[in-house]
Amino acid sequence: MVLYGMSLDYLKDSLDGMMESLKALEERRERLIKGSRDVLMLCSKAIVSIHVNDLSTAREQIARATSMMDELRQVAMDNPNLQVYLVGAETELVEAKTLYSIVQEYRVPVADGLSITSIKAYLLGLLDCVGELKRQVYDKVREGKNDDALRLFSIMESLYSMLLPFSAYDNIVQGIRRKIDVARMLIEDVRAMLTEEVRRSAMLEAMQRIEKGTESR
Repeated sequence: MVLYGMSLDYLKDSLDGMMESLKALEERRERLIKGSRDVLMLCSKAIVSIHVNDLSTAREQIARATSMMDELRQVAMDNPNLQVYLVGAETELVEAKTLYSIVQEYRVPVADGLSITSIKAYLLGLLDCVGELKRQVYDKVREGKNDDALRLFSIMESLYSMLLPFSAYDNIVQGIRRKIDVARMLIEDVRAMLTEEVRRSAMLEAMQRIEKGTESR
């Protein structure tokens, strides 16, 4: 191509190189999108397995998701434009691993131990776990395991209290304030249920003592 007698052919090699770079970037992006979807599915299945007390299956599913996540981080490497595609999958993985650890009475995993690339993913994953803990508390109450229910509720409250100050950074960690508000409402619901359960249990115990006293006369 000649413009006013000047050839621009010298730009071709540079533009061809840019085209190849963009094609490679697009291929990596597509791989991250598909891989993240697979990780999300595995983590969701793991959470379901935990709730039905199939912990061995949950452990296997989490291990597979972790391995896949490690591969995806290598694909994204240090490219911020690609790392954004990992946030959703990392959030779900944090949620699944945290729930599994709490149910097994292990330490809640720290971000460094999970190799999380996003602060947002770690914080939102912990907050999402509060909702799953609510289900665990209700299940324990139905099973008559009130001590376990109270232990789980205490963890819910602790997570909420520790994460509450992060609501000030909603402009950086988009969505965290809403999730914190949701966590607060969940905790209030569970507290009300547990209070009613304690009152009911106390009433039943009092009635049983009265009945025993009547029978012994």
